[in-house]
Amino acid sequence: MLNFLFIAVGLILLILGGNWLLKSAVAFSLRLNIPRIIIGMTIVSFATSAPELIVSINAALDGFPDLALGNVVGSNIANLGLVLAIVILLGNIDVRKAFYITDWPVMMAASLLFFGFIYFDGILQAYEGAIMVLFLFLFLIFLLRFQKTAVVEDVLEDDEPLPLYKALLFLGLGGGALWGGAELLIRGAVGMATFYEISERIIGITVVSVGTSIPELAASLIAIIKKEKSISLGNLIGSNIFNLLAVLGITSMIKPIYLIDQGLLNNDIWWMLGFSFLILPLVFFPKGLRLGWRDGIILLTVYILFLYFTLF
Repeated sequence: MLNFLFIAVGLILLILGGNWLLKSAVAFSLRLNIPRIIIGMTIVSFATSAPELIVSINAALDGFPDLALGNVVGSNIANLGLVLAIVILLGNIDVRKAFYITDWPVMMAASLLFFGFIYFDGILQAYEGAIMVLFLFLFLIFLLRFQKTAVVEDVLEDDEPLPLYKALLFLGLGGGALWGGAELLIRGAVGMATFYEISERIIGITVVSVGTSIPELAASLIAIIKKEKSISLGNLIGSNIFNLLAVLGITSMIKPIYLIDQGLLNNDIWWMLGFSFLILPLVFFPKGLRLGWRDGIILLTVYILFLYFTLF
């Protein structure tokens, strides 16, 4: 029971911490007159991926590498199979051309880069992490110079500069909540794995990954409730790119990640690649450049199958 409490409180702190960190980051950016496009592509992306980053770094440093890997792989699967499915079940998404020109190819390239680094030796080395971070840096430069229209800035329209003391307060609260939430989540996840005699990888790829994907789901649902412009498919794909290149890249640069549970190579990583590829035909068929409720049913069904084959 205590492990469930640790997980629940940890997830709540991660969600609150990510939100507070986002408020602080945007506030400082506005005070420094940083262009909104740069805020959206770098600071906002980093802040919304902060839960995955902190959990993965802490898990790797605490000696639970499968939790770090399972968290990211599972989050990428959940973003497409669960979050995107729920969003398009509630309303259609019109997909921009940037999807097949930039977003999807880069997501597949990042996925295959990670696959190539981890599959053959089961280790994500520091230099491989550096290559992944460099790839992300070059991708962001490309977007800034050539694909500015690919960035959706709707989430920043209502932002106003905060007083300095509030920005500092949110920064402190966000950092503290992320650190404390990650510690509690990892303690609860490892305790649950030990108690039920299941692997850390299974906990990481299901409970932890879905928990750290909650901010993306919450943001999507809030956008729908407010009847704002439909959340872009590119936002979720961007989250997946950032999870792979930044979260795993930075984590492995701090401490190389050694794979322990072979199930990640034999099962999980193939599901991640499969979900990433599946989005392409769904976008074009039956109606070009649109995702609707039928696509949502397909994605949710495949996600349930993933959980079934992974857990049983």
